[in-house]
Amino acid sequence: MKYDYLIVGTGLFGAVFAHEMNAAGKKCLCIDKRDHAGGNIYTRTQNGIQVHQYGAHIFHTSDKKVWEYVNRFAEFNHYINSPVAVYKEELYNLPFNMNTFSKMWGIRTPAQAQEIIERQRAECTIGEPHNLEEQALSLVGRDVYEKLVKGYTEKQWGRDCKDLPAFIIRRLPVRFTYDNNYFSDRYQGIPIGGYTGIIEKLLEGIPVRLGMDYRSFVAQTGAKVPGRGGLNCSGELECTDRGDSFEKVLYTGMIDEYFGYELGELQYRSLRLEEEYLPDCENYQGNAVVNYTDREIPFTRIIEHKHFEFGKGEGTVITREYPAEWKKGDEPYYPVNDERNNVLYAQYQKLAEREKNVLFGGRLGQYKYYDMDKVIAAALDMAEAEKC
Repeated sequence: MKYDYLIVGTGLFGAVFAHEMNAAGKKCLCIDKRDHAGGNIYTRTQNGIQVHQYGAHIFHTSDKKVWEYVNRFAEFNHYINSPVAVYKEELYNLPFNMNTFSKMWGIRTPAQAQEIIERQRAECTIGEPHNLEEQALSLVGRDVYEKLVKGYTEKQWGRDCKDLPAFIIRRLPVRFTYDNNYFSDRYQGIPIGGYTGIIEKLLEGIPVRLGMDYRSFVAQTGAKVPGRGGLNCSGELECTDRGDSFEKVLYTGMIDEYFGYELGELQYRSLRLEEEYLPDCENYQGNAVVNYTDREIPFTRIIEHKHFEFGKGEGTVITREYPAEWKKGDEPYYPVNDERNNVLYAQYQKLAEREKNVLFGGRLGQYKYYDMDKVIAAALDMAEAEKC
């Protein structure tokens, strides 16, 4: 059979692109190496609780077009992300706001908080910040940095803050109001019934093959595809005349993996997720997201999934998140967009531009951390360009 597009990966980027091209009359086939569609936004139901299988995903956007688009496929609740942070035996509201400062310093007014932060910044006597620690101290002073930034950041990146580049936190959100809403976006919420329903509706009427990575798909089916997808490790064509043919490929996997890491490996941060179902506990921590900012505690946060839908479900499911250095075979969650990796990605991008009829999209294909709304916007833009 002849297809217009082979879409590699059924995460949000791939699913939106597939939906749009299918609606434009193009014939698409989607494949995914996992045994389910949805990528990292996949949710499953357990005892009436929507479990975010790959970590918390909270939808937020100020883009009205994107908000209206995603609401075609789901009804959203009014969940507002208001995480709390635990430092030793102390509990603080996030993001940094007057509730945080009142608890930390026993003060009440914005003027008092600003005076303390300015004094601590001045005491640090930092000119041009040369690393993340200096950058943070120059923004929020020592108390906030030591209790709420340092340990969490070092766990997240697996490096001392003095060894991390300053640009990672060019700015830290500091609010001198009593507002615990983590995001300032106009539109926020969680899809009722989970994210999987959105993916299923996006892919309605489009054939999907699961448990099949790109190279295995080409090798096992004899598919004829453009670009390097049809090459085996010796550089010879793997496909035969027996397989389906595809005019174009959208690849949403790791761009360096697509090219066989020939220029070297890009760096990623991974996560080890430790999930636990507590049948006899109806409310483990009282909040969906609790960060642990003490360096000695190995995980960065605990997610209690039922609170994304206001306590719905029997018992409770919690997930502890342990950041980890990525290695081949691990799930790549976060691109490490430092100078070295950005230079290497630019070199891979030049190779990608020479791959005729192969598109690269999404967090891994474009080596870029995307919020969900930005993923949707980028996929819509790519689909619109393809229709021209």
